[in-house]
Amino acid sequence: MINLEAGMDCVAWRGFVYTIFILNFVFACQLLLLPPLVSAVGDKPGNSAELFERVSQSVKVKRYSEALDDLNAAIEADPTLSEAYWHRASILRQICRYEESEKTYKKFLELNPGNSAAEKELSQLSQSQSALDTASNLFETGGFTKALDYIDKVVLVFSPACAKAKLLKVKLLLAAKDYSSAISETGYMLKEDENNLEALLLRGRAYYYLADHDVAIRHYQKGLRLDPEHGELKKAYFGLKNLLKKTKSAEDNVNKGKLRLAVEDFKGALSLDPNHLAHNVHLHLGLCKVLVQLGRGKDALISCTEALNIDEDLIDALVQRGEAKILTEDWEGAVEDLKSAAQRSPQDMNIREALMRAEKSLKLSKRKDWYKILGVSKTASVSEIKRAYKKLALQWHPDKNVDNREEAEAQFREIAAAYEVLGDEEKRTRYDRGEDIEDMGMGGGGGGFNPFGGGGQQFTFHFEGGFPGGFNF
Repeated sequence: MINLEAGMDCVAWRGFVYTIFILNFVFACQLLLLPPLVSAVGDKPGNSAELFERVSQSVKVKRYSEALDDLNAAIEADPTLSEAYWHRASILRQICRYEESEKTYKKFLELNPGNSAAEKELSQLSQSQSALDTASNLFETGGFTKALDYIDKVVLVFSPACAKAKLLKVKLLLAAKDYSSAISETGYMLKEDENNLEALLLRGRAYYYLADHDVAIRHYQKGLRLDPEHGELKKAYFGLKNLLKKTKSAEDNVNKGKLRLAVEDFKGALSLDPNHLAHNVHLHLGLCKVLVQLGRGKDALISCTEALNIDEDLIDALVQRGEAKILTEDWEGAVEDLKSAAQRSPQDMNIREALMRAEKSLKLSKRKDWYKILGVSKTASVSEIKRAYKKLALQWHPDKNVDNREEAEAQFREIAAAYEVLGDEEKRTRYDRGEDIEDMGMGGGGGGFNPFGGGGQQFTFHFEGGFPGGFNF
């Protein structure tokens, strides 16, 4: 019985000692963990000031999470610490966590009713939130300029650390084709966080649309090293690789003389991204050159015009379009394009030679086509030319066309002039070379002559009113 009581006393004593140990451990933890918080929120003004100074420093170096952690701990320790609510609401507004910020401002106003500064900031919060929503809607509907105004003049004024607004601004700059500004904006973002995947993606796209493909690929690759399964980064990276592959294939086929394959490759590359103007201008030009070489003037004309629509100062495209117009027998258009190219590059002899060819073709196009007038081909023999002339001369002789004598006289003059050139071997050769042959036709009606030589049946036609008096066959 004594041993049982002694055992119970021992157990009770050990329980008491264990309890004392636990209490001391808890007290020690409180001493270690609570003093900073107690000092921060206690009655001593210096301690509160220390907390808010630490919060201010965190905000300056953009460590918003650390600042919020300090303020949340202070509020948990002292739910009546109104200044902590004030700082918390302000930080949340700056990083555009608007709903949380609004709740915190309202809590501050419960503790400080009628505070004008808080009411003003709450109003600014509402404006910033509304402006961000409006800018997002404008982005979707194509109102890029107005959306940028809302972001710059409202959202980033009241919420300067709003990551969502900064990303939207870069997207708007890309949509407005202001690629240099997009690069600058994403540069600031990456200084704050070099592993910002969205900034890497958007900065890569800006370099891509400037056709700085190597730099674009490096940005995509860095992002994919951080997140190999990032969908948009993968799409951008492999899309660019495919574009470069198609472009190289087209250029290689041109160098190998495989022009038809090159045409298909150029078209394939152009279909990948119609908005990539900085690269597509060269694809259109390359395609135009190949089509000119293939003699496909109409198709070449379209491709060269596309290139010039992108860059109107691209002299090479202007020259190639001139060549395409020569192929389509648009002589005046060819001269216009080539003359413009020659004025911009006066030392280029190739352009001057092309211009001379176009001018010669234009001049030839304006002279009379004697072959067409006689209805014979350019390869017609002398006998074929004679037969054609004889047939038409009989058909249009004025004496045989009394009812339409005026028209017949004009036609007869043309027929005679045509035969005078084409019936003479030397004149025909000079005409075929494109030389000027002035006053070689029958003109106003020269003297009579025998176009078919001697022999054969003799025909005598009588002309009136100053026309040749006689014409013997």
